[in-house]
Amino acid sequence: MRGTAGSTRFAEASVDARSRPGWRLFRSGRDRTQQSKYSNVSPLCTKPGAADAVETVRHVPIRDDDAGQRLDNFLVRLCRGVPKSHLYRLIRSGQLRVNGKRQAADYRLQAGDSVRVPPIRLPSAAAAAGHEAASAGQERVRRTRAELARRLPVLHEDASLLAIDKPASVAVHGGSGVSSGVIEQLRAARPQARFLELVHRLDRETSGVLLVALRRTALVGLHAQLRERGTDKRYLAIVAGRWPLRTRTLAFPLHRHEAPDGDRRVSVQAGGQEAVTRVTGLLRFELPDLGEFSLVEARLETGRTHQIRVHLAHAGCPIVGDPKYGRFELNREMARRGFRRMYLHARSILFRHPDAGRPMLVEAPLPEEFAALLRAGGAAWTSPPQRDPQPQRAARERRSSGDQHSSGEPRAAGEPRASGEEGA
Repeated sequence: MRGTAGSTRFAEASVDARSRPGWRLFRSGRDRTQQSKYSNVSPLCTKPGAADAVETVRHVPIRDDDAGQRLDNFLVRLCRGVPKSHLYRLIRSGQLRVNGKRQAADYRLQAGDSVRVPPIRLPSAAAAAGHEAASAGQERVRRTRAELARRLPVLHEDASLLAIDKPASVAVHGGSGVSSGVIEQLRAARPQARFLELVHRLDRETSGVLLVALRRTALVGLHAQLRERGTDKRYLAIVAGRWPLRTRTLAFPLHRHEAPDGDRRVSVQAGGQEAVTRVTGLLRFELPDLGEFSLVEARLETGRTHQIRVHLAHAGCPIVGDPKYGRFELNREMARRGFRRMYLHARSILFRHPDAGRPMLVEAPLPEEFAALLRAGGAAWTSPPQRDPQPQRAARERRSSGDQHSSGEPRAAGEPRASGEEGA
């Protein structure tokens, strides 16, 4: 009797389904023509025009600018709007192939590779309305991010490299409760850009020079210089206390760990990573009832997380306004007086241009918040020209190929370069 009842229910469902064209049923009675929003399974229904909603197979050639990328990262940019879970499913199932072969998600693409992207079913009519509403919301987010990008001052731009003056309190990328950062804003403002990646990072509270690669070859070349310590990065900081007007080398090993609140912290600890910072005192000043302060320049020999902040705090002169390693009572009093930022600024970076190979110096001007704090202490500071480690060679190259010292009047990051505009 159970078999008879089950057969009767299935027969009733079958009779009901036969009234619709292109009917197909699973044994459970579910209509097999119902598709998920994204599907790479060919439709079983034979209704005319059903295939029109399916994209054709694409064979995407890999150019030099895309070489070296992971396959999954390349697909995320290529198939915008498609969930990552779906893209990974295509890779695992073998429907997405490179040069006709299966490849893992971490496969590094090579110039000349051909990526086969299978058909991706578009949303159904019912889902399309919701998709359009979501797209409208995404467009509003994109416009907001693009507007924020237009406020980012550009210090230098050429075909391979973009240098901006990142403001304090702006993250370099989204995550950890931050909806978007500099890189997301730049991508929203420059949707036509085929490649935009951060060369390095700055803490959210730190302002100053930030490099963005516009070509993969530039990113790879600059990363190699950073690994080999072939760059010269210098920071300005205002610290609490009396720093000597000379250079001190701070060589304290650093260990990174998680705090009880889940946030990351760095501390000086034996057995930690090697970290070397050279700190030079530039001037000293006093604030009423708060004591003595110093303006210092920090030159990084290594690039560890929070390196300058932890080294200066360990040396007894924490950065003013540092929310993690500073003097919290002092920070509160400074905020009450209107000085509400962390006083660390990426002043300059010297490196070899990844294409031309010539030395290039990019500088960011002294922030107004720094100047205001110095004025409150009756002090002033003017940035001297930074010495080049190869001045004669650099001078010859600049005379022959144009000045690559980028410290002029910045423009907005959302604005395109004028036709024929040289870097800086």
